[in-house]
Amino acid sequence: QVQLVESGGGLVQVEGSLRLSCAASGSISSINVMGWWRQGPGKERELVAIAPSIGRTIYSDSVKGRFIISRDSARNTVYLQMNSLKPEDTAVYYCYLSALGRNYWGQGTQVTVSS
Repeated sequence: QVQLVESGGGLVQVEGSLRLSCAASGSISSINVMGWWRQGPGKERELVAIAPSIGRTIYSDSVKGRFIISRDSARNTVYLQMNSLKPEDTAVYYCYLSALGRNYWGQGTQVTVSS
């Protein structure tokens, strides 16, 4: 069983910064991808950024240049540094892990950007 525990969400003002963390634990092997998705009010869940074990990181156009994803493979942890936050970044952010053909999700952490 794999568990993903997120932390770092909260309330921030426009143009502020937040750093999200997600630690994976349990029976983990051969992680293919770790990353972040988000779901804003009244919206569908969307990709924010992913960091494959092999290959380049991918960002959505809406966060490119403002957010940075990084991984600590030794600790099975993924981070999301969010800078220059905008009100439209308000959402529940979900950690994501893909391994051996299975997908796992965290419980979500709320990020609210106030103007």
